[in-house]
Amino acid sequence: MKAVKGKFFARGIHLHDEKSLSAQAAIERLTGVTEVVIPLSQHIGKPALPIAEAGQAVKRGQLIAKADGYVSANIHASVAGTVKAVEERTDGRGAKSVCVVIEASEKDETDFMPPLTNPTAEEILARVQEAGIVGMGGAGFPTHVKLKPAAAVDTLIVNGAECEPYLTCDHREMLENRDKIVRGVQYIKTALGIGNAIIGIEKNKPDCIAAFEETELSVVALKKQYPMGSEKHLIYCSTGRKVPLGKLPADAGVIVQNVATVIAVCEAVEEGKPLIERVVTVSGAGVNAPKNLLCPLGAPLSALTEACGGVKEEAVKYVAGGPMTGAALTGANSFVTKTSSGFLFLTAKETNAQEPTPCINCGKCADVCPMKLMPMQTAFYTSAKDYESANKYGGVLSCIECGACSYICPARRPLAQAIKTAKAELRRKS
Repeated sequence: MKAVKGKFFARGIHLHDEKSLSAQAAIERLTGVTEVVIPLSQHIGKPALPIAEAGQAVKRGQLIAKADGYVSANIHASVAGTVKAVEERTDGRGAKSVCVVIEASEKDETDFMPPLTNPTAEEILARVQEAGIVGMGGAGFPTHVKLKPAAAVDTLIVNGAECEPYLTCDHREMLENRDKIVRGVQYIKTALGIGNAIIGIEKNKPDCIAAFEETELSVVALKKQYPMGSEKHLIYCSTGRKVPLGKLPADAGVIVQNVATVIAVCEAVEEGKPLIERVVTVSGAGVNAPKNLLCPLGAPLSALTEACGGVKEEAVKYVAGGPMTGAALTGANSFVTKTSSGFLFLTAKETNAQEPTPCINCGKCADVCPMKLMPMQTAFYTSAKDYESANKYGGVLSCIECGACSYICPARRPLAQAIKTAKAELRRKS
């Protein structure tokens, strides 16, 4: 189906996407992983409860932690082997979480669920929940919850924007797993009881647009503009609908799913495969051979860098995720989770190490804010620890944390960090 032109949204920024480093790198399966560290909190909601014990033999796909309540997600073994420990670990971001550590065996024994044939909506929802599928675009919201919206919906939007610089995992998924995406869309439409589906793709991926024009999906060619992948902006540019402030996409009659999530739904239905692996982009000028790797969950970052020929001495900053919304790492002691889209190894030329200077009240942060907020007000009141005023005058709780304000600030103020601090404090007090 011929692509239609997406709508334009005001503000936002235009970035050098740096995708050429890995855009042509076909997906490779990461091999040789001898140990995985699988966190029990890889999703929004309560961490899963471990059911595996140290010394226990497990198969790939076997349930090792059960969802603790409705807004939670099951966790499965990503490799066959022996559970070494169930213990608290600290990752490269400094976050602590209980993890199941599995020593991999040479046998690839699997324990998948039985495939479903012509499944009903109820069977699809149950399978998505059993498979532990969550939003793989970064948010990690349990998909079974998202597929039972409180409001009536009529449209599914598949998010193929991938507007973050460097990241190309979704790009490769769309090229190499197009048919799984198409079938996954059908299962999600059945689960939602709807007939309309759209895939939105930024124009810097013309090969993906061309590939989906050969399918029955409605294709929207989106302007290359950051943050196009944000749900609210994607919805507007794809459908013209606006999500009211403080409301969810379902309140505008829409559900949005990332392309990798749609593939996971297809595999869970057709193969009985739980969410135990994902494609991760390893990129940046600080890594020898940027790649897109299909990794078992819990794979250590060291295994990914080894598969990419190692990290160069010039690499001065490690980032989990994209450069705009990702988190800087203190070192290489990190591992792949359900929401890991990429790991970047950046040189001094790719980073900004300038010390911040006083705000000059230029207003550029407000000019580019896609949510039409006042980031400078948030930063001012956050520095005074007046978080209520930060929300009143800066609108911090409406922020999507895209990082456009920090990027454009000529004084290099840590605006995004101030926003995250204010949000955390307001939630802690609520």
